[in-house]
Amino acid sequence: MAVSETVEIAIVGAGVVGLATALRLAAEGREILLIDPNEPGSGASSGNAGTIAEYACMPVGTPSVLRALPKLLLDPDSPFSLRWPALLQLAPWLVQFMRQSLPAATRANALALAGLLADALPAWEDMAGEAGLEDLLRRNGCLYLYRRESDFAAAAGGRTMRAGFGINQEILTSDEVAALEPGLPATATHGSFFPDSINLTDPATVMRRLLDAATDRGASVRQATITGLQVETGAVRLSGPGFSIKAGTVVIAAGARSRALAAQAGDRIPLETERGYHLEFQTDAPLLTRPVCPVDLGFYMTPMAGRLRVAGTVELGGLAAPPNPRRLALLDRGVRQFFPRLGPPSSEWLGFRPSLPDSRPVIGSSRGNSRVIHAFGHGHLGLTLAPITARLVADLIGGRGDPARLAPFAADRFGR
Repeated sequence: MAVSETVEIAIVGAGVVGLATALRLAAEGREILLIDPNEPGSGASSGNAGTIAEYACMPVGTPSVLRALPKLLLDPDSPFSLRWPALLQLAPWLVQFMRQSLPAATRANALALAGLLADALPAWEDMAGEAGLEDLLRRNGCLYLYRRESDFAAAAGGRTMRAGFGINQEILTSDEVAALEPGLPATATHGSFFPDSINLTDPATVMRRLLDAATDRGASVRQATITGLQVETGAVRLSGPGFSIKAGTVVIAAGARSRALAAQAGDRIPLETERGYHLEFQTDAPLLTRPVCPVDLGFYMTPMAGRLRVAGTVELGGLAAPPNPRRLALLDRGVRQFFPRLGPPSSEWLGFRPSLPDSRPVIGSSRGNSRVIHAFGHGHLGLTLAPITARLVADLIGGRGDPARLAPFAADRFGR
């Protein structure tokens, strides 16, 4: 029999967005219950590249990606791929993705993301101080590595947009890249350096400290799977196997698993899953001093505590299929182009990113009922945007929300 109880605010999903939101709301004195079937902070929140990427305003879909899309999707070793058995399921999403990759849509999406990212670093600094994360942050910037002149030329539009949005970036020569990262082989033609970027030395430890900070302020955690959401008079009922709770407000922050709950709230969101991979290699000494992204390979190499994490690429294909060994082999071959003497990987990982065709998250009230608030769909930017999303959700719940700021991230932007 399901045990029924009541709570002021239930947050469905204890990934980085849910944890940051719980911390923010608990610090305001709210009664918070975090609900997740898995360990809080696990999944993509711990398996990411560890980069707080305030520069990453360019959406996944751009005119250059659109031009290359047939080649990318047909090449199983490209940075952007799909599982062909899932093509029928993915077709509506891909159609919207192509529309969002046209020039005007690309600029609108980049502008919306830049508006969120402008406050990402200050929000992270505030959250780091509140949760005691300072020793896990490295302020060394991030380097994009261009090994082909054609890739550097293709990225010109992105550089121009970032400059127009006031994002701090430096264009480096091959000699300047070598001076910045002397451990890399001399293969770069150019580099883009983002000096303000922060990276994490251990994302899993960051997640544990966020959880501790939230529970220290009174938040509770329940391991449960939520399958039902029903709006009732003055409340929202959440239910699942052996579980039922009535909440005054529900925040849906369940990442790649948010679509079904949003639909029950009355919002049809074209959310799909990007399957992200990483490999880790134990290292006696750091091989790099900051995250480095070889743009032709589509992954990050991030130095972490005692190891190098190689994370990234895009594989569309849902939640159910097992890891694709070809994607892991792609990461392994790629990193050995830079560090051929690496030993075998010490660990491998598959996780799920919540991906929307326009690369914008959904943040704001459900159009069906203001007691349901969406906070999901951050794609590659969940780690970066978690604390600013938490602020926006807290402001909305506290009656301080700015409708104009939330408009680009509204659920109704996709129609009915």
